[in-house]
Amino acid sequence: MTEADLPAVLAIERSTFPLDAWSEGMLRGELADQPRTRHYVVAVAGDEIVGYAGLAAAADQADVQTIAVLAGHQRSGIGSAMLTELLAEAARRGVTAVFLEVRADNPPAQAMYERFGFERIGLRRDYYDDGTDAIMMMRSLNGQGDDRNG
Repeated sequence: MTEADLPAVLAIERSTFPLDAWSEGMLRGELADQPRTRHYVVAVAGDEIVGYAGLAAAADQADVQTIAVLAGHQRSGIGSAMLTELLAEAARRGVTAVFLEVRADNPPAQAMYERFGFERIGLRRDYYDDGTDAIMMMRSLNGQGDDRNG
């Protein structure tokens, strides 16, 4: 992802997460740390950006910051492809554990993460701006089972 992608990414962000969308400044801040501690990718169908995802990595841990796919392109493997890339980047950086938070009211996303070997490790009550809880998940990248790709 580059700054040139921000208009399309912001449109996806606002349509996917209307109640707690990241601001342009937040996304620019993430890109400013790329590649030092961040890795952001976009998914393109035809000539249109239809999804984006980001990873934050420090030392031996990483966090999936965000994954979003335009509604008309969801459930087509785009999210899985982007998550596969984020996990590959985490492995390239020597990460041994990847963490994420997922909305408690988003079973499809939870199922995707579980297919990738993420396990529930906790709950953050009222994590999202609308009061929805976040399920905390973690996946070990210790060389065992790293070939899962959903």
